Amino acid sequence: MAALDGDNSKDEFTSRESLFGEVAPPKDKKSTVPLWRQLVTGWKGFSQLEIADTYTSPEHLSKAKLRTELSRTGQFNEHIKWKISGRFDYDAAYDISSNFYPEAVRQNQRAQFFVRENYVDVSAGSFDFRLGRQHVIWGEMVGLFFADVVSAKDLREFVLPSFDIIRIPQWAVRAEYTRNDTHAEVVWIPVPTLDEIGRPGADFYPGPLPGIASYLPEDRSRRNVANSNYGIRLSQLINGWDISAFYYNSLDASSTFYRVSGPAEPIVFQPRHDRIDQVGATLAKDFGSVVLKGELIYTDGRKFNTIRPTVIDGLVKQNTLDYVVGLDFTLPAETRLNLQFFQRVFFAHDPDIVSKQLESGASILLNSKLWNKVEAQALLIHSLNRSDWMFRPRLSWNFERNWRWAIGADVFGGQPVGLFGRFDRSDRVYTELRYSF
Repeated sequence: MAALDGDNSKDEFTSRESLFGEVAPPKDKKSTVPLWRQLVTGWKGFSQLEIADTYTSPEHLSKAKLRTELSRTGQFNEHIKWKISGRFDYDAAYDISSNFYPEAVRQNQRAQFFVRENYVDVSAGSFDFRLGRQHVIWGEMVGLFFADVVSAKDLREFVLPSFDIIRIPQWAVRAEYTRNDTHAEVVWIPVPTLDEIGRPGADFYPGPLPGIASYLPEDRSRRNVANSNYGIRLSQLINGWDISAFYYNSLDASSTFYRVSGPAEPIVFQPRHDRIDQVGATLAKDFGSVVLKGELIYTDGRKFNTIRPTVIDGLVKQNTLDYVVGLDFTLPAETRLNLQFFQRVFFAHDPDIVSKQLESGASILLNSKLWNKVEAQALLIHSLNRSDWMFRPRLSWNFERNWRWAIGADVFGGQPVGLFGRFDRSDRVYTELRYSF
């Protein structure tokens, strides 16, 4: 209503100037730019070529992918804005290495069009509303996901691509309220989007007992309005501390592998999705050259595989508490050091699951600019309970404006039941060439 009043007063002032013989300011002329040109300009995005070779036996070309993403933003007026975006991926490795991968894997990972963020933003004073397909990011640490519980993820390459590529937007209705240092957010996801894990036989398929068990197709039948997701998040800035708390009830985006075979039969699993509750908190504080971050998540309702053959479905329910604490240091010579400690606590721990009651790990990330346009980075994530680790060195060169070339390696080690060790035969070297526009 205030905006309407302002428009009316402006019209009255212009009329008075005309009555007193003053020249009214000229009205804006309509744009002469053709509609077709308005539609084809203003796009942003990137095109990226990624080539990877898995050098562990049997050595094979594991990726020859071209990703192209386009996005555009605009507005109908100062209160209503919009965004549209999409991405197309084509991986020629599944044609070149056609004899290495099963047909189901080739069909699943050869080519795909992704509907990315496509939403409308409506602003009304202290309230903002977003309707459509969107990212809802409630936490972000280095290397792994913790409090980022709303995002679905494309895990067909594990957690190796950048997070902006891994995250899958959700079709959601989100309302936000901001006043001074307080922020409140409510989200409803009518039909949940779930993680993409690929097909058995892929390099990073996460099924238990690789090479021993077989798998039925994933059951996504619970993905409907009756199993919609919802959550609330409150944030407050207090003396430089950015603190938030959230509650999220959802159809678990992560797959749980149900054993569908009998005790005396060959082992067969089927990935399914259960309903879970999650309560969590995040914090961040800037201490100048050091930034402290922390995340904590309690999960109720998730099930874990057990080695006890008499258990129906081969699963036991285990409530867990995950937390991570990280320190980010800005060092001389344009160098960044990030240290993290994380731990999962199992309540009423079942001794026949693979995980111990306390599962601990740590990570170290070192990033430094070697020359004007050359950066080196190394990330190591390691379990503190067992030999289970991932090491990722990378060298990137921004050789021209909007162009970046990178080479690197993804190396895994540990036991076949570990988070990283299960991919011990998927070590690879890779190169990327990216053009952003």
